[in-house]
Amino acid sequence: MTTHYSLKRKLIRYTSIFSVILGCILITAAYKISLEEINEILDAQMEYLAERVAQNARPLQSNFDQHKRYHEEDLFVDVWAYADKTDVTHEHHLLVEPKQKAGFYSQESLHGDWITYVLPTKDFQIQVSQQKKVRQHLALEFAVTMFLPYLMIIPFALFGLIYIIRRSLKPLDDFKSELAQRDSNSLLAIQNTQYPEELVPTINEMNHLFERISIAQQEQRQFVADAAHELRTPITALNLQTKILMSQFPDEENLVNLSKGLARMQHLVSQLLSLAKQDATLSHDIQITKFKLNDVALNCVEQLMNLAMEKEIDLGFERNELIEMQSIEQSIHSIIFNLIDNAIKYTPPSGIINISVFEDVENNAYVQIEDSGPGIDAEMYDKVLKRFYRIYHHLEVGSGLGLSIVDKATQQLGGQLSFDQSSELGGLSVLVKLPKIYHHA
Repeated sequence: MTTHYSLKRKLIRYTSIFSVILGCILITAAYKISLEEINEILDAQMEYLAERVAQNARPLQSNFDQHKRYHEEDLFVDVWAYADKTDVTHEHHLLVEPKQKAGFYSQESLHGDWITYVLPTKDFQIQVSQQKKVRQHLALEFAVTMFLPYLMIIPFALFGLIYIIRRSLKPLDDFKSELAQRDSNSLLAIQNTQYPEELVPTINEMNHLFERISIAQQEQRQFVADAAHELRTPITALNLQTKILMSQFPDEENLVNLSKGLARMQHLVSQLLSLAKQDATLSHDIQITKFKLNDVALNCVEQLMNLAMEKEIDLGFERNELIEMQSIEQSIHSIIFNLIDNAIKYTPPSGIINISVFEDVENNAYVQIEDSGPGIDAEMYDKVLKRFYRIYHHLEVGSGLGLSIVDKATQQLGGQLSFDQSSELGGLSVLVKLPKIYHHA
Protein backbone atom coordinates (compact mmCIF):
# COMPACT_ATOMS: atom_id res chain seq x y z
CA MET A 1 0.00 0.00 0.00
CA THR A 2 1.42 3.37 -1.04
CA THR A 3 1.75 5.91 1.75
CA HIS A 4 1.57 9.59 0.88
CA TYR A 5 3.35 12.32 2.78
CA SER A 6 2.04 15.76 3.62
CA LEU A 7 3.95 18.58 1.96
CA LYS A 8 2.72 20.96 4.65
CA ARG A 9 3.91 18.79 7.54
CA LYS A 10 7.18 18.12 5.74
CA LEU A 11 7.87 21.84 5.34
CA ILE A 12 7.01 22.49 8.99
CA ARG A 13 9.24 19.63 10.12
CA TYR A 14 12.19 20.75 8.02
CA THR A 15 11.73 24.35 9.09
CA SER A 16 11.75 23.31 12.75
CA ILE A 17 14.88 21.19 12.28
CA PHE A 18 16.55 24.06 10.42
CA SER A 19 15.67 26.44 13.28
CA VAL A 20 17.20 24.07 15.83
CA ILE A 21 20.38 23.66 13.74
CA LEU A 22 20.52 27.42 13.26
CA GLY A 23 20.24 27.87 17.04
CA CYS A 24 23.13 25.45 17.63
CA ILE A 25 25.26 27.28 15.07
CA LEU A 26 24.33 30.59 16.67
CA ILE A 27 25.29 29.57 20.21
CA THR A 28 28.54 27.98 18.97
CA ALA A 29 29.47 31.10 17.03
CA ALA A 30 28.50 33.30 19.99
CA TYR A 31 30.66 31.19 22.29
CA LYS A 32 33.70 31.44 20.03
CA ILE A 33 33.30 35.18 19.46
CA SER A 34 32.79 35.77 23.18
CA LEU A 35 35.86 33.69 24.01
CA GLU A 36 38.01 35.68 21.59
CA GLU A 37 36.80 38.97 23.00
CA ILE A 38 37.28 37.81 26.59
CA ASN A 39 40.80 36.57 25.82
CA GLU A 40 41.66 39.92 24.31
CA ILE A 41 40.34 41.89 27.29
CA LEU A 42 41.77 39.66 29.99
CA ASP A 43 45.12 39.39 28.21
CA ALA A 44 45.36 43.16 28.26
CA GLN A 45 44.45 43.13 31.94
CA MET A 46 47.17 40.57 32.69
CA GLU A 47 49.78 42.64 30.81
CA TYR A 48 48.80 45.77 32.70
CA LEU A 49 48.98 43.97 36.06
CA ALA A 50 52.41 42.48 35.30
CA GLU A 51 53.79 45.91 34.37
CA ARG A 52 52.46 47.40 37.59
CA VAL A 53 54.10 44.63 39.65
CA ALA A 54 57.40 45.09 37.76
CA GLN A 55 57.63 48.69 38.95
CA ASN A 56 58.27 47.43 42.51
CA ALA A 57 59.31 43.82 42.00
CA ARG A 58 59.82 41.59 45.01
CA PRO A 59 59.34 37.85 45.58
CA LEU A 60 55.68 36.93 45.68
CA GLN A 61 53.82 33.64 45.67
CA SER A 62 50.10 33.29 44.88
CA ASN A 63 47.74 31.19 46.91
CA PHE A 64 45.56 28.80 44.87
CA ASP A 65 42.59 26.94 46.46
CA GLN A 66 41.57 23.98 44.36
CA HIS A 67 38.13 23.82 46.02
CA LYS A 68 37.22 27.39 45.21
CA ARG A 69 35.58 28.55 42.01
CA TYR A 70 37.40 31.53 40.56
CA HIS A 71 36.04 34.26 38.28
CA GLU A 72 37.45 36.49 35.58
CA GLU A 73 38.73 39.06 38.05
CA ASP A 74 40.81 36.44 39.89
CA LEU A 75 44.45 36.55 38.71
CA PHE A 76 47.42 34.75 40.30
CA VAL A 77 50.63 36.74 40.56
CA ASP A 78 53.98 35.00 41.16
CA VAL A 79 57.37 36.75 41.33
CA TRP A 80 60.54 34.73 41.75
CA ALA A 81 64.25 35.60 41.54
CA TYR A 82 66.63 34.07 39.04
CA ALA A 83 69.20 33.75 41.83
CA ASP A 84 67.02 31.16 43.52
CA LYS A 85 68.61 27.85 42.51
CA THR A 86 65.68 25.82 43.86
CA ASP A 87 63.48 24.02 41.38
CA VAL A 88 60.98 26.36 39.87
CA THR A 89 57.93 24.86 41.47
CA HIS A 90 54.80 26.00 43.16
CA GLU A 91 52.75 24.38 45.85
CA HIS A 92 49.83 23.77 43.51
CA HIS A 93 50.93 24.41 39.95
CA LEU A 94 54.03 24.50 37.84
CA LEU A 95 55.57 27.90 37.24
CA VAL A 96 56.88 28.75 33.81
CA GLU A 97 60.56 28.18 33.30
CA PRO A 98 62.77 31.25 32.89
CA LYS A 99 61.95 33.14 29.67
CA GLN A 100 64.00 35.74 27.86
CA LYS A 101 61.03 37.32 26.10
CA ALA A 102 57.78 38.62 27.52
CA GLY A 103 54.61 36.93 26.28
CA PHE A 104 51.74 34.52 26.89
CA TYR A 105 52.36 30.84 27.55
CA SER A 106 50.03 27.90 28.06
CA GLN A 107 50.67 25.10 30.50
CA GLU A 108 48.95 22.12 32.04
CA SER A 109 48.77 21.23 35.71
CA LEU A 110 46.96 18.87 37.99
CA HIS A 111 44.18 21.44 38.26
CA GLY A 112 43.52 22.10 34.59
CA ASP A 113 44.93 24.26 31.81
CA TRP A 114 46.41 27.68 32.53
CA ILE A 115 47.37 30.73 30.52
CA THR A 116 50.26 32.75 31.92
CA TYR A 117 51.74 36.09 30.97
CA VAL A 118 55.47 36.18 31.66
CA LEU A 119 57.37 39.46 32.09
CA PRO A 120 61.10 38.89 32.71
CA THR A 121 63.11 41.69 34.40
CA LYS A 122 66.77 41.94 35.36
CA ASP A 123 66.45 40.00 38.61
CA PHE A 124 62.94 38.59 38.64
CA GLN A 125 60.45 36.81 36.48
CA ILE A 126 56.92 38.09 36.92
CA GLN A 127 54.04 35.75 36.10
CA VAL A 128 50.33 36.53 36.00
CA SER A 129 48.27 33.34 35.60
CA GLN A 130 44.62 32.50 35.08
CA GLN A 131 42.67 29.28 34.58
CA LYS A 132 41.43 28.77 31.04
CA LYS A 133 38.15 27.30 32.26
CA VAL A 134 37.34 30.64 33.91
CA ARG A 135 37.42 32.27 30.50
CA GLN A 136 35.50 29.40 28.96
CA HIS A 137 32.75 29.60 31.58
CA LEU A 138 32.48 33.36 31.07
CA ALA A 139 32.31 32.95 27.29
CA LEU A 140 29.62 30.30 27.70
CA GLU A 141 27.60 32.61 29.95
CA PHE A 142 27.81 35.38 27.35
CA ALA A 143 26.81 32.96 24.57
CA VAL A 144 23.82 31.70 26.56
CA THR A 145 22.83 35.27 27.35
CA MET A 146 22.92 36.12 23.64
CA PHE A 147 21.05 32.91 22.79
CA LEU A 148 18.20 33.51 25.24
CA PRO A 149 16.44 36.12 23.04
CA TYR A 150 16.63 33.69 20.13
CA LEU A 151 15.25 30.93 22.36
CA MET A 152 12.38 33.18 23.40
CA ILE A 153 11.66 34.34 19.88
CA ILE A 154 11.96 30.97 18.11
CA PRO A 155 8.52 29.60 19.24
CA PHE A 156 6.81 32.72 17.89
CA ALA A 157 8.97 32.53 14.77
CA LEU A 158 7.97 28.90 14.25
CA PHE A 159 4.29 29.75 14.68
CA GLY A 160 4.77 32.55 12.18
CA LEU A 161 6.50 30.20 9.74
CA ILE A 162 3.75 27.61 10.17
CA TYR A 163 1.16 30.29 9.44
CA ILE A 164 3.09 31.46 6.39
CA ILE A 165 3.48 27.88 5.11
CA ARG A 166 -0.22 27.15 5.55
CA ARG A 167 -1.13 30.46 3.99
CA SER A 168 1.21 29.83 1.06
CA LEU A 169 -0.18 26.33 0.51
CA LYS A 170 -3.81 27.44 0.78
CA PRO A 171 -4.14 27.58 -3.04
CA LEU A 172 -3.60 23.80 -3.03
CA ASP A 173 -6.51 23.38 -0.60
CA ASP A 174 -8.62 25.76 -2.69
CA PHE A 175 -7.76 23.78 -5.80
CA LYS A 176 -8.72 20.53 -4.06
CA SER A 177 -12.00 22.07 -2.87
CA GLU A 178 -12.84 23.31 -6.34
CA LEU A 179 -12.30 19.86 -7.81
CA ALA A 180 -14.34 18.23 -5.01
CA GLN A 181 -17.26 20.62 -5.57
CA ARG A 182 -17.38 20.08 -9.31
CA ASP A 183 -20.17 17.97 -10.71
CA SER A 184 -19.09 14.45 -11.61
CA ASN A 185 -20.03 15.10 -15.24
CA SER A 186 -18.47 18.55 -15.48
CA LEU A 187 -15.52 18.77 -17.83
CA LEU A 188 -15.36 22.55 -18.00
CA ALA A 189 -11.90 24.11 -17.97
CA ILE A 190 -10.53 25.23 -14.61
CA GLN A 191 -9.89 28.96 -14.42
CA ASN A 192 -6.23 29.48 -13.45
CA THR A 193 -6.34 33.24 -12.83
CA GLN A 194 -6.69 32.86 -9.05
CA TYR A 195 -3.89 30.35 -8.58
CA PRO A 196 -0.11 30.91 -8.27
CA GLU A 197 2.10 30.33 -11.29
CA GLU A 198 3.47 27.08 -9.80
CA LEU A 199 0.00 25.51 -10.19
CA VAL A 200 -0.74 26.90 -13.65
CA PRO A 201 1.11 24.13 -15.60
CA THR A 202 -0.78 21.45 -13.66
CA ILE A 203 -4.11 23.20 -14.24
CA ASN A 204 -3.36 23.61 -17.93
CA GLU A 205 -2.57 19.90 -18.28
CA MET A 206 -5.79 18.99 -16.43
CA ASN A 207 -7.77 21.26 -18.76
CA HIS A 208 -6.19 19.52 -21.76
CA LEU A 209 -7.16 16.18 -20.20
CA PHE A 210 -10.75 17.37 -19.65
CA GLU A 211 -10.88 18.50 -23.26
CA ARG A 212 -9.68 15.13 -24.56
CA ILE A 213 -12.15 13.25 -22.33
CA SER A 214 -14.99 15.52 -23.46
CA ILE A 215 -14.17 14.90 -27.13
CA ALA A 216 -13.97 11.12 -26.53
CA GLN A 217 -17.30 11.11 -24.68
CA GLN A 218 -18.95 13.18 -27.39
CA GLU A 219 -17.74 10.78 -30.06
CA GLN A 220 -19.00 7.83 -28.01
CA ARG A 221 -22.42 9.43 -27.47
CA GLN A 222 -22.66 10.34 -31.14
CA PHE A 223 -21.82 6.77 -32.14
CA VAL A 224 -24.52 5.33 -29.85
CA ALA A 225 -27.08 7.83 -31.10
CA ASP A 226 -26.23 7.24 -34.75
CA ALA A 227 -26.22 3.47 -34.36
CA ALA A 228 -29.55 3.46 -32.53
CA HIS A 229 -31.09 5.83 -35.06
CA GLU A 230 -29.89 3.75 -38.01
CA LEU A 231 -31.18 0.55 -36.43
CA ARG A 232 -34.62 1.88 -35.55
CA THR A 233 -35.94 2.11 -39.13
CA PRO A 234 -34.99 -1.41 -40.34
CA ILE A 235 -36.11 -2.97 -37.05
CA THR A 236 -39.48 -1.23 -37.31
CA ALA A 237 -39.83 -2.49 -40.87
CA LEU A 238 -38.93 -6.03 -39.80
CA ASN A 239 -41.42 -5.84 -36.96
CA LEU A 240 -44.20 -4.80 -39.33
CA GLN A 241 -43.32 -7.56 -41.81
CA THR A 242 -43.32 -10.09 -38.99
CA LYS A 243 -46.79 -8.99 -37.85
CA ILE A 244 -48.05 -9.39 -41.41
CA LEU A 245 -46.62 -12.91 -41.53
CA MET A 246 -48.14 -13.69 -38.14
CA SER A 247 -51.56 -12.60 -39.40
CA GLN A 248 -51.15 -15.02 -42.31
CA PHE A 249 -49.67 -17.83 -40.23
CA PRO A 250 -51.07 -17.35 -36.69
CA ASP A 251 -50.08 -20.81 -35.50
CA GLU A 252 -46.42 -20.55 -36.46
CA GLU A 253 -44.48 -20.61 -33.17
CA ASN A 254 -41.22 -19.48 -34.73
CA LEU A 255 -42.87 -16.30 -35.99
CA VAL A 256 -44.14 -15.59 -32.48
CA ASN A 257 -40.64 -15.98 -31.04
CA LEU A 258 -39.23 -13.80 -33.83
CA SER A 259 -41.82 -11.12 -33.08
CA LYS A 260 -40.88 -11.13 -29.39
CA GLY A 261 -37.20 -10.87 -30.23
CA LEU A 262 -37.80 -7.95 -32.57
CA ALA A 263 -39.95 -6.25 -29.95
CA ARG A 264 -37.15 -6.55 -27.43
CA MET A 265 -34.61 -5.27 -29.98
CA GLN A 266 -36.88 -2.34 -30.80
CA HIS A 267 -37.19 -1.54 -27.11
CA LEU A 268 -33.41 -1.71 -26.68
CA VAL A 269 -32.88 0.69 -29.58
CA SER A 270 -35.44 3.05 -28.06
CA GLN A 271 -33.63 2.90 -24.70
CA LEU A 272 -30.27 3.53 -26.36
CA LEU A 273 -31.69 6.60 -28.07
CA SER A 274 -33.08 7.79 -24.75
CA LEU A 275 -29.68 7.21 -23.12
CA ALA A 276 -27.91 9.12 -25.90
CA LYS A 277 -30.31 12.05 -25.49
CA GLN A 278 -29.78 12.01 -21.75
CA ASP A 279 -25.99 12.05 -22.14
CA ALA A 280 -26.28 14.94 -24.57
CA THR A 281 -28.38 16.81 -22.02
CA LEU A 282 -25.78 16.14 -19.33
CA SER A 283 -22.97 17.47 -21.49
CA HIS A 284 -24.21 20.71 -23.02
CA ASP A 285 -27.76 20.73 -24.38
CA ILE A 286 -29.60 21.77 -21.20
CA GLN A 287 -32.96 23.48 -21.73
CA ILE A 288 -34.67 24.73 -18.58
CA THR A 289 -38.37 25.52 -19.08
CA LYS A 290 -41.50 26.11 -17.01
CA PHE A 291 -44.11 23.35 -17.14
CA LYS A 292 -46.60 21.40 -15.06
CA LEU A 293 -45.43 18.09 -13.68
CA ASN A 294 -48.97 16.71 -14.02
CA ASP A 295 -48.98 17.32 -17.76
CA VAL A 296 -45.69 15.44 -18.18
CA ALA A 297 -46.98 12.49 -16.13
CA LEU A 298 -50.26 12.45 -18.06
CA ASN A 299 -48.40 12.51 -21.38
CA CYS A 300 -46.35 9.47 -20.30
CA VAL A 301 -49.52 7.62 -19.30
CA GLU A 302 -51.13 8.35 -22.67
CA GLN A 303 -48.06 7.09 -24.53
CA LEU A 304 -47.98 3.83 -22.57
CA MET A 305 -51.72 3.21 -22.20
CA ASN A 306 -51.81 0.80 -25.15
CA LEU A 307 -49.17 -1.43 -23.52
CA ALA A 308 -51.16 -1.42 -20.29
CA MET A 309 -54.40 -2.25 -22.08
CA GLU A 310 -52.77 -5.21 -23.86
CA LYS A 311 -52.13 -6.74 -20.41
CA GLU A 312 -55.46 -5.40 -19.02
CA ILE A 313 -53.55 -3.44 -16.36
CA ASP A 314 -55.41 -0.81 -14.38
CA LEU A 315 -53.11 2.22 -14.92
CA GLY A 316 -54.12 5.54 -13.41
CA PHE A 317 -53.51 8.35 -10.93
CA GLU A 318 -54.12 7.78 -7.25
CA ARG A 319 -52.97 11.29 -6.28
CA ASN A 320 -52.51 14.15 -8.70
CA GLU A 321 -51.64 17.57 -7.23
CA LEU A 322 -51.05 20.54 -9.49
CA ILE A 323 -47.30 21.24 -9.46
CA GLU A 324 -45.50 23.86 -11.50
CA MET A 325 -41.81 23.29 -12.10
CA GLN A 326 -38.83 25.05 -13.65
CA SER A 327 -36.52 22.28 -14.73
CA ILE A 328 -35.48 20.05 -17.64
CA GLU A 329 -38.77 18.70 -18.96
CA GLN A 330 -37.13 16.14 -21.23
CA SER A 331 -35.28 14.51 -18.30
CA ILE A 332 -38.40 14.39 -16.11
CA HIS A 333 -40.37 12.88 -18.99
CA SER A 334 -37.65 10.23 -19.34
CA ILE A 335 -37.86 9.43 -15.61
CA ILE A 336 -41.65 9.00 -15.48
CA PHE A 337 -41.87 7.22 -18.84
CA ASN A 338 -39.24 4.62 -17.95
CA LEU A 339 -40.71 3.99 -14.49
CA ILE A 340 -44.21 3.42 -15.89
CA ASP A 341 -42.83 1.32 -18.76
CA ASN A 342 -40.83 -0.75 -16.27
CA ALA A 343 -43.90 -1.22 -14.07
CA ILE A 344 -46.00 -2.39 -17.02
CA LYS A 345 -43.36 -4.96 -18.04
CA TYR A 346 -43.13 -6.52 -14.57
CA THR A 347 -46.79 -6.27 -13.55
CA PRO A 348 -48.75 -9.47 -14.36
CA PRO A 349 -51.92 -9.30 -16.51
CA SER A 350 -54.94 -7.69 -14.83
CA GLY A 351 -52.63 -6.01 -12.35
CA ILE A 352 -52.68 -2.48 -10.96
CA ILE A 353 -50.29 0.47 -11.35
CA ASN A 354 -50.89 3.62 -9.31
CA ILE A 355 -49.23 6.96 -10.04
CA SER A 356 -49.00 9.73 -7.43
CA VAL A 357 -47.82 13.29 -8.01
CA PHE A 358 -47.50 15.53 -4.95
CA GLU A 359 -45.25 18.09 -3.24
CA ASP A 360 -44.00 19.06 0.23
CA VAL A 361 -43.51 22.34 2.08
CA GLU A 362 -39.79 22.43 1.21
CA ASN A 363 -40.42 23.14 -2.48
CA ASN A 364 -39.81 19.53 -3.58
CA ALA A 365 -41.94 17.57 -6.03
CA TYR A 366 -42.56 13.81 -5.75
CA VAL A 367 -43.52 11.16 -8.29
CA GLN A 368 -44.43 7.72 -6.93
CA ILE A 369 -45.07 4.65 -9.07
CA GLU A 370 -46.52 1.56 -7.35
CA ASP A 371 -47.40 -1.75 -8.96
CA SER A 372 -48.79 -5.14 -8.02
CA GLY A 373 -45.88 -7.05 -9.57
CA PRO A 374 -43.35 -9.36 -7.88
CA GLY A 375 -41.28 -6.44 -6.51
CA ILE A 376 -37.56 -6.44 -5.84
CA ASP A 377 -35.65 -7.72 -2.83
CA ALA A 378 -34.10 -4.95 -0.73
CA GLU A 379 -30.56 -6.24 -1.29
CA MET A 380 -31.06 -5.84 -5.06
CA TYR A 381 -31.95 -2.13 -4.97
CA ASP A 382 -28.42 -0.98 -5.80
CA LYS A 383 -27.80 -3.63 -8.44
CA VAL A 384 -30.87 -2.82 -10.55
CA LEU A 385 -29.45 0.68 -11.16
CA LYS A 386 -26.54 -0.73 -13.14
CA ARG A 387 -26.78 -0.68 -16.91
CA PHE A 388 -27.99 -3.89 -18.60
CA TYR A 389 -28.64 -5.57 -15.24
CA ARG A 390 -31.84 -7.65 -15.34
CA ILE A 391 -33.45 -9.62 -12.53
CA TYR A 392 -36.14 -11.48 -14.44
CA HIS A 393 -34.44 -12.82 -17.53
CA HIS A 394 -37.49 -14.85 -18.56
CA LEU A 395 -39.19 -11.67 -19.76
CA GLU A 396 -38.65 -11.25 -23.47
CA VAL A 397 -39.01 -7.45 -23.44
CA GLY A 398 -36.49 -5.54 -21.37
CA SER A 399 -32.95 -4.26 -21.80
CA GLY A 400 -31.84 -3.49 -18.24
CA LEU A 401 -31.40 0.20 -19.07
CA GLY A 402 -34.65 1.71 -17.76
CA LEU A 403 -33.77 2.17 -14.08
CA SER A 404 -30.22 3.19 -14.97
CA ILE A 405 -31.63 5.98 -17.14
CA VAL A 406 -33.97 7.02 -14.33
CA ASP A 407 -31.17 7.07 -11.75
CA LYS A 408 -28.83 9.13 -13.94
CA ALA A 409 -31.54 11.65 -14.85
CA THR A 410 -32.56 11.98 -11.19
CA GLN A 411 -28.99 12.70 -10.14
CA GLN A 412 -28.67 15.26 -12.93
CA LEU A 413 -31.73 17.11 -11.63
CA GLY A 414 -30.41 17.06 -8.05
CA GLY A 415 -33.09 14.63 -6.89
CA GLN A 416 -33.23 11.34 -5.03
CA LEU A 417 -34.43 7.91 -6.12
CA SER A 418 -35.60 5.34 -3.57
CA PHE A 419 -37.21 1.89 -3.69
CA ASP A 420 -39.57 0.20 -1.27
CA GLN A 421 -42.32 -2.39 -1.15
CA SER A 422 -45.78 -1.04 -1.89
CA SER A 423 -47.88 -1.34 1.25
CA GLU A 424 -51.10 -1.17 -0.78
CA LEU A 425 -50.32 -3.22 -3.91
CA GLY A 426 -47.53 -5.48 -2.61
CA GLY A 427 -45.18 -4.88 -5.52
CA LEU A 428 -42.43 -2.34 -6.06
CA SER A 429 -42.83 1.26 -4.98
CA VAL A 430 -40.49 3.79 -6.61
CA LEU A 431 -40.32 7.30 -5.17
CA VAL A 432 -38.59 10.12 -7.04
CA LYS A 433 -37.89 13.36 -5.17
CA LEU A 434 -37.11 16.36 -7.39
CA PRO A 435 -36.51 20.06 -6.66
CA LYS A 436 -39.21 22.20 -8.25
CA ILE A 437 -36.55 24.67 -9.41
CA TYR A 438 -33.51 23.17 -11.06
CA HIS A 439 -30.13 24.72 -10.19
CA HIS A 440 -27.42 23.89 -12.69
CA ALA A 441 -24.15 22.84 -10.96
